[in-house]
Order: sequence, then C-alpha cells, then structure tokens
Amino acid sequence: MKIDTGLPMDLTKVADRARTLDEEGWDGALTAETAHDPFLPVLLAAQATERIELGTGIAVAFARNPMTLANIGYDLQQFSEGRFILGLGSQIRAHIERRFSMPWSSPAARMREFILAMRAIWASWNDGEKLDFRGEFYQHTLMTPFFNPGPNPFGSPKVFLAAVGEKMTQVAGEVGDGIILHGFTTERYVREVTVPALECGWARGGRARADFEISCPTFVVTGTTEEEFVKARAATKQQIAFYGSTPAYRGVLELHGWADLQTELNALSKQGEWVTMGDLIDDEILGTFAVVGEPEELAAKLLGRFGDVLDRISFYAPYQSDPDRWSAVFEALRSS
Repeated sequence: MKIDTGLPMDLTKVADRARTLDEEGWDGALTAETAHDPFLPVLLAAQATERIELGTGIAVAFARNPMTLANIGYDLQQFSEGRFILGLGSQIRAHIERRFSMPWSSPAARMREFILAMRAIWASWNDGEKLDFRGEFYQHTLMTPFFNPGPNPFGSPKVFLAAVGEKMTQVAGEVGDGIILHGFTTERYVREVTVPALECGWARGGRARADFEISCPTFVVTGTTEEEFVKARAATKQQIAFYGSTPAYRGVLELHGWADLQTELNALSKQGEWVTMGDLIDDEILGTFAVVGEPEELAAKLLGRFGDVLDRISFYAPYQSDPDRWSAVFEALRSS
C-alpha cells in the first residue's frame, strides 16, 4: 500500500516540506483546491524532489475545460519527469455555478466526457492523431502545429477521479487510472457500493484491476494525552457532520440506516448550527467513519480495515497535530 500526505499551500514552505517527504520515503504528496491554486505547489515540489509522486487531490475539473487541464497536465508531467497525478473532482452545483460561474449538468456524464476529451488531446500531441473530439458537452476539433507541444517524453499523466456516488465511481473505473475516495466513507460502503461500481466501470472500459489505484484519505482520531483525544474527537465529529449535511453524500448514511441523521444535519446546516451538528455524531458513528486509537495502534487498525482493498492511503486529521506523529504512523505502516 502506498502512503500519501499533503503539501502545504503556503508556497514559501512547499519546497522544504516536499524535500523532507521525499527523503523520508513517502509515496505521494498531494494538494487540494480550497483557498489556493492546487497546481503551483506541485511545480515547486517537483523542482525540489526526485522520487515522490505529486498530484492534485483534487483540482476542480468543471472550473476549467479539457484543453486547459491537458496543457497543465502535460507540463507538470514533463517537469516532474513522469511523477504527476492529475486528480480531478466535480465539486457541487452551487460552487460550479455561483463561485466559478461555469455550467453544470449531468456531472457523471460530463466528467466522463471531460476525461475522454483530455485523452483525445494528449493523443493528438503524443501520437499525432487528428484532434476530432465531438461530445455532448465538449468539442475539440482544432490543433495547429503552433499550439501542439509534441510528444511528452514521459507520456500522459495518470488521471484519478474523486467519487462517492455509484455513477461517478463507474466513470472512474471506466476512463480513469485511479479513484480518490472521499474521507466521508466507511469500510462497508467501500466494499458494498464502491468496489462493485468500479467493477462495472472496469468491465465497461475494458480495464483491469491491476492497472487501477484506489486511494482514500481516512479519518484518524488519535493523541498522546486525554486533552488531545478530546480535541481530535470533537474536530473529527464536526467534520463528519459537515459532510453528512450534504445531500450528495446521503447514500453513505443511508447504507448504515442513518438517513434521518442526514436530514437533520442538512436542516441544521441551513441554520448555521455547526456545533449542534457535531454533537449529533455519537461514538458509534465516529468509529464507523474514523480509525480511533493510540498512535502506535493506528497502523494495525488501518490495515485491518482497508489493507486488502486500498492501494493508497492518507491520514485525514481535521485538527492540529504534530507532523512527526504522522511520520511515526507512516513508519509503522511501512514495516507492517
């Protein structure tokens, strides 16, 4: 199992942190598109490292178009000497339409076409194929020599797709090289919903499981003192409640018989009752979504839950914690 972690979004800190992660032996370092651009840290990290894979986890696809991301993916793949992973996500309708002022419709079908369009563009550059992509949402039919960078010596980057629902998960299996599961998932949901949907996608796309990676940022609650545990529990419950309030993730709660909780969380979110929302996440729900334990217990618990199904894992800790603690968990996973 590969073990990933995050890159800082403060550009002044990226190079040193990436260099440290590379030297420590981490497998991947990822950025997220929240309050900052997700691609600039990857460029700085690539310049400072030699081995570690670098990627976006995630960049918002529908805030852009296939040509712009094909260019960015090409350049970062070349500059990193083949170590770039283009991780994409759809975001939700409100953000696409109101934050990015971009069109939204049929997200799974649109994402499938988006990725296929990028692959057609890369094929025109790498293999000399005529660019003639004509889809429902995207059309790319013009590529003159002036705008063609030519073959990439490291090929096209891997494309990972963030997915929760069955339709998007099937798309990931059909046209992606990997899937980034949402932190708001459970072992049962992965085994009973995610994997069967991926199998459907692999069959549809003629893909093999061996050529695909399943990645998951896993909620982890830990600490070395009771005070640290209390803070970690509270912060993680708050994050679980926040995600649980989103209608798009209702299916995860429904699988466990907690559909009414999603309705209640959604109503409270509209009232701004964020603290109350966290109080609704009891220890049973917390333990279902998060791995809870002393630092030295975490590696065994993570492997026991996901060791036979995940190819990549990272630690999702929505609270302040000593970075050295995660390095210790990393070492324990490595030696397991």
